[in-house]
Amino acid sequence: MDQEQLRKEVDEIVKPWEGKEGNLIMVLHQIQNRYSYVPRDISFEVAKRLNVPLARIYEVITFYNYFKLEAPGKNIVSVCLGTACYLKGAPKLIDEIEKQIGVKPGETTPDGQFHVQAVRCLGCCGLAPVITVGQKVYSAVKPEQVAGILAEYSEPATAAAAS
Repeated sequence: MDQEQLRKEVDEIVKPWEGKEGNLIMVLHQIQNRYSYVPRDISFEVAKRLNVPLARIYEVITFYNYFKLEAPGKNIVSVCLGTACYLKGAPKLIDEIEKQIGVKPGETTPDGQFHVQAVRCLGCCGLAPVITVGQKVYSAVKPEQVAGILAEYSEPATAAAAS
């Protein structure tokens, strides 16, 4: 993204929050929602635009688990580790995901296809154990179902190589 486009996008995000109490966290939420992470060049521009030290921006980003500093994979796989999901086998789902795609929670596959995260609760306790891929919820998941779920989102090797 060129510098002019960068300024334009940051201006669009910052403008509604200008002069409001607690605007930094709201601006960062908007950035996270737009890009799925907080890009470094955007952070520099926000610091200038809000007249906030860059260290303050990184302090907020690193304090809250919601914010990411690196682009996540194309498909975000969340495994609920809330009490109901945990007791009904969520740790085994994490083990199976790691076996299938080779990454642990907090990691992204080298091809950028998947980002895996363990979350405290997805609010679907009656459906435990639950995983989500993007916005789609999978309930009462068994380890033997994980490969099929991930296959729904996997690009064929030829398509991945072409992009």
